Amino acid sequence: MHCTDIDISRFDQLWELQKNYKEEIGEEPPGEVSRDLLYDAVRDRRILFFGALDGEKLAGCCSVTVGFSTFDYAPSGVFEDFYILPEYRHRGIARQLVKYAREKSGVSSMTVGCADCDVPMYESLGFSVRLGNLLAFE
Repeated sequence: MHCTDIDISRFDQLWELQKNYKEEIGEEPPGEVSRDLLYDAVRDRRILFFGALDGEKLAGCCSVTVGFSTFDYAPSGVFEDFYILPEYRHRGIARQLVKYAREKSGVSSMTVGCADCDVPMYESLGFSVRLGNLLAFE
């Protein structure tokens, strides 16, 4: 198992993981318009995807969207799209993938918004600094 940057050459595999993730969390599957928008964002590097590969099979993924933060006046990242195929879980892949994503994205700080039930998992992966509450517009 090794980690790699995901570009459009692996987009079809990434799209399958995206659909699996949405199904697992009980959301509607994304449609073709969403697929095209994501393809463009990956192609243009407006979102950085990273993956865990088992040979040529994409076993997991995550993304980092890079911005700039006055938290430490440096590039910051929002960590999302974290998904490991069920048959690859509990093997240390998640920890390896998070570390790779942080290093390769070039961010100084990285945040994640998550459900309360996922807080212990993200803390175990290194997200340990609480920054209050994350809120979003509807």
